[in-house]
Amino acid sequence: SGRLFVERSPSAESEGLRIISHQNAPILMAYTYEVVDILMAYIVESFDRETKVIDFHYPNELLQMNNWELQDEPATLDDILISCRATLKYAIKTAHPRYFNQLSTGLDMVGLAADWLTSTANTNMFTYEVAPVFVLLEYVTLKKMREIIGWPDGRGDGIFSPGGAISNMYAMLLARFKMFPEVKEKGMSSVPRLVAFTSEHSHFSIKKGAAALGIGTESVICIKVDESGKMIPADLERRILEAKQKGFVPFFVSATAGTTVYGAFDPLIAISDVCKKYNVWMHVDGAWGGSLLMSRRHRWKLDGVDRANSVTWNPHKMMSVPLQCSALLVREEGLMQNCNQMHACYLFQQDKHYDLSYDTGDKALQCGRHVDIFKLWLMWRAKGTIGFEAQIDKCLELSEYLYNKIKDREGYEMVFDGKPQHTNVCFWYLPPGIRYMEDKEERKKHLHKVAPVIKARMMEYGTTMVSYQPQGDKVNFFRMVISNPAATFEDIDFLIEEIERLGQDL
Repeated sequence: SGRLFVERSPSAESEGLRIISHQNAPILMAYTYEVVDILMAYIVESFDRETKVIDFHYPNELLQMNNWELQDEPATLDDILISCRATLKYAIKTAHPRYFNQLSTGLDMVGLAADWLTSTANTNMFTYEVAPVFVLLEYVTLKKMREIIGWPDGRGDGIFSPGGAISNMYAMLLARFKMFPEVKEKGMSSVPRLVAFTSEHSHFSIKKGAAALGIGTESVICIKVDESGKMIPADLERRILEAKQKGFVPFFVSATAGTTVYGAFDPLIAISDVCKKYNVWMHVDGAWGGSLLMSRRHRWKLDGVDRANSVTWNPHKMMSVPLQCSALLVREEGLMQNCNQMHACYLFQQDKHYDLSYDTGDKALQCGRHVDIFKLWLMWRAKGTIGFEAQIDKCLELSEYLYNKIKDREGYEMVFDGKPQHTNVCFWYLPPGIRYMEDKEERKKHLHKVAPVIKARMMEYGTTMVSYQPQGDKVNFFRMVISNPAATFEDIDFLIEEIERLGQDL
């Protein structure tokens, strides 16, 4: 019939549809090989600079171009393959060397193979019983990451979570439990008004975490930053004292190692001194910048990270591990278990015949937890630490190249002075039509519209993608980030020329 996955049962109509039996294995294998051919063709296209980064269509157009609706009857083999091709045809080629839109870019073939293996194994990370190798690899890798942070002998704890936002929320959860363990059973009514502190340029997940945990976004106090986007420690101390005078309890400070827009690294040593003075948990959100710890040339930017109580580190960003791969590292061993465990006896039986410390699921908020570790572990085996270091150093070299190319180029203005701290390069492009406007407000009004128009044209032509945003009182500007090891100096040159081509008539 050409229908792969189900067939009508001849024995009883009441059985309805049932899974195809092993006699149809040749059909299933043929289908699998065809899907692999589709995937490999897409991968080859993704690395080809002659192909588009995106084949853009507006949502209503894309909905009408294909039949995306779900149906009662099973689809044919041909229909399934057509769906696979259509999905990839309109997907963004995030591995393309000229895709610079997000912090997570590129495609590592070892990581991809590891992802396929992970899906093939199709297991859960809650117990050693069902994921023995993966649990051990998570143990080994988290210990190595803690050693790189600088905690003695790699001691501590940690977990892989569904992204940096959840890792940051874990940190806030642990900080609250550490100070007020009774909150686990009695809730927020049992504790005084808690306040957290983070920089004006920090990730929105800090406020989201406070909202989710019942602490409230109004209890997150934003600390001033300097011109380059770094938290000002003196303002942190001032705001902590203000909070204490109001009767609030400071419990959590989130410093950022690599802010989302500017790529700034907060001064961790000075911040840790303030946290120690007032007995406040210090978290470092290194989702974007944590990977610089792998580079001997750049790890100084995180000096003081070893003083933190917890660290978020996303290998799916600068290390190009396939999404998702985010780790929370915690200095105090056992705290996660005490904070989160619920002793579910149908999973975490206490009379199992192996070391129960490897049943890590009870320290997680999730029950079902995806296997994220194998991609990172296999890539680390393939590259070694020095391979990751070379990859990271290259991306930072490319960002400095871009900065040097445009800082004095006609038609460009930098958003802040100085070399980029990370691979973030923030700039305005001023088309000829507004370069010499004398009315500053009028110029600002026009400049605010430039980046969105150029970005829209990039997507319609499909040539490249770069993000833009406003920041504070600054109008829309481009934020270039480089995390794809496939990018080259020629790709940076192309980007500059493309921005000028697309914006010359504005």
